[in-house]
Amino acid sequence: MHEYSIVQALLNQCEDLAKEHHAQRITKVVIKIGQYSGVEPYLLETAFDTFKEKTICEESELVMNIQPLVIVCNHCGKESILEKPHYLCSYCESIHVRLLDGEEMMLMSLEME
Repeated sequence: MHEYSIVQALLNQCEDLAKEHHAQRITKVVIKIGQYSGVEPYLLETAFDTFKEKTICEESELVMNIQPLVIVCNHCGKESILEKPHYLCSYCESIHVRLLDGEEMMLMSLEME
């Protein structure tokens, strides 16, 4: 279950940012999880709730924003939001597309005190 190692890295990042900003605690952690990132939100939340104890994030709320797969067509220039990972332009059906979003996980913001 790689969610545990992801949470550990997230908590380390939160600790570093809190120190950098002289914060005593973090009250909210907002992350973006790509729909096709390979991260299971429920397992990530469970791991976060387990490992946040006795850290600067102990009292924090985890907010997960699920990001759909977004591509842009290199042929017609239009963006598409994909329901399934079929890398095909929804407008002109070109296969010459570029991935914009939806396959990564990012820390978006923290609320600190």
